[in-house]
Amino acid sequence: MERAAASLHMRKTSDLSDIHTFVAISEAGTLRAAAESLGVPTSTVSRSLKRLENSLDLLLVRRTPHGITLTDSGKQYLMSCRRALRILREGAELLDHQRATPVGTIRVGCPVVVARHLLAPILTEFANHYPNLSVEIECYASSWDQEPNENFDLFFKIREPKDSTRKVRRYPSSLRGLFAAPSYLKRAGTPGDPADLVSHRCIGWDPWSLLRGEKVVGPKIRFQVITSDPGVALKLALDGAGIAILPLWMASEPPIRKQLVRVLEQWKPAPVSFCVLYSESSRLTPKIKVFLDFLEAYIGTEKDPRLRGMRAKDFFVSDEIPPPILK
Repeated sequence: MERAAASLHMRKTSDLSDIHTFVAISEAGTLRAAAESLGVPTSTVSRSLKRLENSLDLLLVRRTPHGITLTDSGKQYLMSCRRALRILREGAELLDHQRATPVGTIRVGCPVVVARHLLAPILTEFANHYPNLSVEIECYASSWDQEPNENFDLFFKIREPKDSTRKVRRYPSSLRGLFAAPSYLKRAGTPGDPADLVSHRCIGWDPWSLLRGEKVVGPKIRFQVITSDPGVALKLALDGAGIAILPLWMASEPPIRKQLVRVLEQWKPAPVSFCVLYSESSRLTPKIKVFLDFLEAYIGTEKDPRLRGMRAKDFFVSDEIPPPILK
């Protein structure tokens, strides 16, 4: 009984490479010819055949002075092996076809600003390349702690999570600056130092950290309007509501750049990171792979639609920047 169980276990664990070798031996007629066709030593072929016979507990091949002959069991097993290898080959060809022409729906979660300024301008081109794929976008407010549920294939985040069960693909971070409308500065004055921001109306959320060389300061700001959405902050800044931290690409869009003034230009807010979360299994599917590969050619490059022909190096940075330490 124990021997039968052990034999069954061995049959279940036959190595696929040994099966390939057995088929090559049966087609070549000799171990040497099979070794030449496989590009391996004859001893390797011999060991592979012996290993397979041991795993099956069957004699598959008889050696003769003129080569090899298959036993009756070997002939029956050869037919099964050829059928199995054909099915595996057809499966691989099917996957290759799916990679070339993937189908299905890609469910994407992302901040409104990402959907509007990054994805929307390039999705038509993606759809032209992959007509059998559809993209379903669900927007959310740009809250840093927003986490995806299992309904999403891809979940874009502004600022990388500290802890996540999903895989993370990082993209170049956005450089930022402080901006205000001329009407606000005329009324409230232009700050000459980060400490002056305490007496100004500011728009944003989270403590502000401003960098000048190696020096980092964090003025104790009371926000007039609290929002994590840069699109909302931009609208309020344009309306003269106060000073806001904005991505440089956003403040440089025509005609916005003519309506805002950059303040405290020597003091730079830390770049804000951008990433996408996905499950390990999702990354292996053809539809997710082609979408991520497509985006890779755009995000943070000269082709990024947020740049409108401007240079990527003036608006994005790829280097890992550690969180600033307040002094």
